[in-house]
Amino acid sequence: MLNKKEARLRRSKATRARIARLSATRLAVHRSNTHIYASIVSGDGSRVLASASTLERELREQLPAGGGNVAAAQLVGRRIAEKARAAGIEQVAFDRSGFQYHGRVKALAEAAREAGLKF
Repeated sequence: MLNKKEARLRRSKATRARIARLSATRLAVHRSNTHIYASIVSGDGSRVLASASTLERELREQLPAGGGNVAAAQLVGRRIAEKARAAGIEQVAFDRSGFQYHGRVKALAEAAREAGLKF
């Protein structure tokens, strides 16, 4: 029987394999109870091209309630899209790392789309 983390990691494998076959630049999302993280990883998976999280000083100053909510996820989504566009990245594959496309993960994705990133 799988525990919660092992089940999530098992779900993430199929998505990662599909993205790897496409050699697409991916937007990888990770969330914990208190923070949310987003990274743009190169197509071969060798380097992180841009990253944003609720741990960044500029974002922490804008968040009165901490980083574990939808408002924080929206800020991180906008921030990662800005950084990606500054690095010349327009198109990415969304890697939700086995998390449900719901709540904070969905808020981050929609904010990144609104800020100009194409999935």
